[in-house]
Formats: sequence, structure tokens, C-alpha cells
Amino acid sequence: MRFRSWWFLLGWGAVFLSGGVAIGLYALAETATVPQNVAYVSNEEGGVTVLDLHDFKVIREIPVDGVGPRGIVVTPDGRYVLTANKRTKDVSVIDTVRMEVVRRIPIGTNPEFLRLHPNGYWIFTSHEPGARGGPPGKEREEEEEAALQAGTFPPSRIVIIDTRAWTVVRSFQGGLETEGIAFTPDGKRLVVTNEADDTVSVFDIATGERVHHIDLSEQGYRPRGIKVSPDGRYWVVTLEASSNLALLDAEFRILRFVPTGRGPYGVAFDRSGTRLFVAAARAQQLQVFSFPDLRLQHEIPVGRRCWHFTFTPDDRYILIACGRSHDVHVIDARTYEKVRVITGFKLPWGIVTYPHAYGSLDMP
Repeated sequence: MRFRSWWFLLGWGAVFLSGGVAIGLYALAETATVPQNVAYVSNEEGGVTVLDLHDFKVIREIPVDGVGPRGIVVTPDGRYVLTANKRTKDVSVIDTVRMEVVRRIPIGTNPEFLRLHPNGYWIFTSHEPGARGGPPGKEREEEEEAALQAGTFPPSRIVIIDTRAWTVVRSFQGGLETEGIAFTPDGKRLVVTNEADDTVSVFDIATGERVHHIDLSEQGYRPRGIKVSPDGRYWVVTLEASSNLALLDAEFRILRFVPTGRGPYGVAFDRSGTRLFVAAARAQQLQVFSFPDLRLQHEIPVGRRCWHFTFTPDDRYILIACGRSHDVHVIDARTYEKVRVITGFKLPWGIVTYPHAYGSLDMP
């Protein structure tokens, strides 16, 4: 309830701060045709697919041709969807009413994640000038290790886009191949995973200063996904190459490492914080752990290389995007039974919903 109330207050706050009831009514009229109860799926070898969450059928394919969209986020009012584009080194802005790209924002080499800041109008991404891209392998790891030892591996840049002006308003130095992006509950600090050197970094957003740097390499390799628990007491980091996850406390102290299925990536808590879901991409499973004891409760068979997933806005279903089998699996979030497999995607990477769903890429 806390997060739903926050979005509600944010919307009405925007009405009153913008200059009165007339402007507020105009804003409401403008958003009247925004698609409701939908999911947006980024396809790395295509565009963005729109799904109707009433019947899980495809409504529309939005072309974002030749750009390689991966990270995806929806603005708080549902009017725009943004994608991070691997090939064109930019972010696309899609008008959801017109169902077309209306703007492109240059970012830099190899942007991947997108995350919406709690203030509702900043969107964070990072780009990796030193990343070759593609899945980890022995050759890639040896190249990166040699570059690290030689001091020639360039750090990522963290970029902040302001949706009120559609411009990059700030950027600062990140880690080595910065991947997952999250925020402390108060919104003052940015928390990121750094794939190339097996670390988590914490930055003060106001200054760009790095205030914590956590080395996970004793038991964990290639950190990817990161989420904070609903009560703000814990952080969970998935470690793709070592097939485990790290549990940290609110002060970013390592508490323990827990085995997962092979190749964990996407991760999310349910709204109550009593269950943790992990997409074990190489094991072709969505795993369910009780929390905070992290006991494995269930393993749900899914497709090949399922990287990211989301709950539906009513918390009833989970939709998981499976890149290498080119489909989206719909799972009952209570019984863990598979409801449907939606086919016809082109290397689906990320999935988000509107209204926003808890556990999504662009929500806690």
C-alpha cells in the first residue's frame, strides 16, 4: 500500500503544483487515453510489444527498428515508455497514446538498465565504454581481467535523464560495467552492481560521490540484478557467473551468500516482502525463496534465458520475458502454475506494466 499511495500522491501533487485546478483538469484529460492494464516488452532484435493484461494478447507492435532496445521504463502517468538502445547508443521515448517513438536522447556506448527515481521524473541509466557486450564466457572474462590488471578498463558513466525537459541533466563516473540500478528508500543514494569487478557501489546522488564500495568476489562473480526489500532492511544481489545471490543489510554489510539455479539475473520481492523471486536464466527456472530466511520453496520451469519479469498490477500473475525462446510465460503468482505462453517475440529482454506493478524493472 505504501508504494501505491506514493504514486497517487505524486500524481495529485503534480496537479496542484502546476498552477491550479484548470491545469489539473487539462492534465487529466490528456492522460484519459493512456493505455490501461497493459505490459510493455522490449525486444532486443525488434521493437516494443504491447500486451493486454486482461487476456494476455498482443495489442500492438511499436517499431523501434535497428536500435536493440533492452532496459525499459514507464513514466508515472503512463504517457511515455523509454527504452535503452544498445546499437544506437541512445534512449527512445515512446508516446503510448500515439504508439510511436517521438524522441531520441543520446547516451553513450552500450546502455542497458533504466530505472525510475522515486521523485517520479528522473530516469537513471548507465553506459559502458569498455564493454564488449554479450553473455559472459572464458574469452571475455580473460580479456576483462587483463584490462583490469593493466588499468585500461574504462569505468561506466551513470546518466540522469529529466523527463520534464527530455535531456541529460547530470552524469558521473560509475563502476566497471555497471549493470543493475536501485535506490535507497529515501531516494538519496544510488546503488549499482558492477559486473566486471564483482562489486556493488553506492553513490550520493546529490554529489555523485561514491560512499560505499562492496567487494563480493570472495564468493560471488558478475553481479547483475539488485533489489531492496520492502521494509528497507535488506539488499539482494544476483551473481550470474557463480550462480548464487548475496544478502546485504541496510548498511551494505554482507550477511551471507545463498545458492541459486544457474545464471541468476532478474530478481524481485513480492509486495509483502515474504517471498523473493529469482530468474535463474541458464537453469530455465523462476525460483521462489521465502524471505528473509531464503529457503528455496519452488522452482517453476520457464523458457530459455529468461532475464526479467514483473507482477501484474493486481499481483495475481507474473510475466517473465524469455529471450532465447522468444516468448513470455504467464505464471499464477499464488499457485505457481503456468497459465499461458505468449509467442512471437524477438529476443525479449525487459517487461514492465502500466499501472506500475510491484516487482517490476522500474519499481522496487
